[in-house]
Amino acid sequence: MNKHDKKTDQAFVQANGIQIAYDILGDPDASSLLLISGLGSQMINWHEDFCAEFTARGYRVIRFDNRDVGLSTTFDDAGIPDISHLTRAHNQGETLHTPYTLRDMADDAAGLLDALKIDSAHILGSSMGGRIAQIMAIHYPNRVRTLTSVMATMGEPGYQPPKPEAYELLSRPVPTGRRSYIESSVFMHRILSGTGFPIDEAFIRERAEAAFDRGLNPGGTTRQLAALMAEGSSKDELGKLKAPTLVIHGSDDPLIPVECARDIADTIPGAQLLIIQGMGHSLMDIPQAWPQVIDAVTLHAT
Repeated sequence: MNKHDKKTDQAFVQANGIQIAYDILGDPDASSLLLISGLGSQMINWHEDFCAEFTARGYRVIRFDNRDVGLSTTFDDAGIPDISHLTRAHNQGETLHTPYTLRDMADDAAGLLDALKIDSAHILGSSMGGRIAQIMAIHYPNRVRTLTSVMATMGEPGYQPPKPEAYELLSRPVPTGRRSYIESSVFMHRILSGTGFPIDEAFIRERAEAAFDRGLNPGGTTRQLAALMAEGSSKDELGKLKAPTLVIHGSDDPLIPVECARDIADTIPGAQLLIIQGMGHSLMDIPQAWPQVIDAVTLHAT
């Protein structure tokens, strides 16, 4: 096995008071690229072929399971938040009380770098992971060499709401049966993938099978969603950010409108913006979009 081989062994560290599952691909002496997953997504959501493109370009790629998903520490004792209650409270301007926050999740990511003895890294986060990456850049500026925020919001209110069929996906319970979970994944990506990239249902089913077999935590997905809902706007803090930033979004995103990306790029000093035509709220399940993202991140993170 050479240093660019796609296969890797997962490992575990204690960081920020929890156990974090992670793996590393690439040359140990290369610049580190930390990938932060989105809502309910395990680290294997970052496809090994996608990661291998970065290792071939001279990066050491680190994937990990966020808290409450995959093989990292779960918070089942905290119970399952009532999302409808949180939605009503949020709409009324009330403070939301959740088992943990996105700041806690950003602290996890920084703690993982500590445990791996990595002083700083290029950070790439997708969807909720993009929001976590932003918060990490705000609170750990010396740890973030560059920031890439993909398909994310900065928590600022007032944008066009998600399309109803996309918003409805957030309230759907995660199926607990293997077959129903796989079919639900296909249904979800039909809605989220956008108009420019036809989905490969066999590819999506294969990835859903791997996620199910590795281990789901539906309650954890709900708790992560609660943390996302409870996070306020980061616009003021992002306006002072010094980390070189790249913002990537799909023109057809039905969940987070592309105006969010434009506003993030306008808010962060010197930020670059890449709008991928025809892409929706999906990246890892449309390999046709990977080259644009990989080329842009490689150019950015040099």
